[in-house]
Amino acid sequence: MKPHRIRHQFLLEPALSEKLETLSRNPSTTKSAIVAKAVEAFIERRGENELDNRYGRRLDRLSRDLDHIRTDVEVILESLALFIRFSITLHSHTPVPDRATQAIAQERFDKFVEQVGRQIASGKRSLGNGNGNGGEG
Repeated sequence: MKPHRIRHQFLLEPALSEKLETLSRNPSTTKSAIVAKAVEAFIERRGENELDNRYGRRLDRLSRDLDHIRTDVEVILESLALFIRFSITLHSHTPVPDRATQAIAQERFDKFVEQVGRQIASGKRSLGNGNGNGGEG
């Protein structure tokens, strides 16, 4: 049993009517089927546009915000890295940062970076509530 269908009457421009006529010459389709599929496709596209209109600006804003956050984090991390390098150089127990001092500082910095990597990989955190280390207990 075929689903109930409702008859519609509408007018088409001559050029569009000719295209519909050409498409419906194929015995496997009808004008009604072509028009029904076209209307359905139009409605679906309109729904997509509605989603774009509703959420597109918000998603664009979130993307821009994430870009700003990413830039801020890069600046903070670079600042922290330079501060740590400077601090390690100062505390390498030699008054003048010569090549040997710089080599010691670089070695200490590399060890520090390795330690940070191990901390992150293990889930331990020096700040916050990660695994009870540091932060507020």
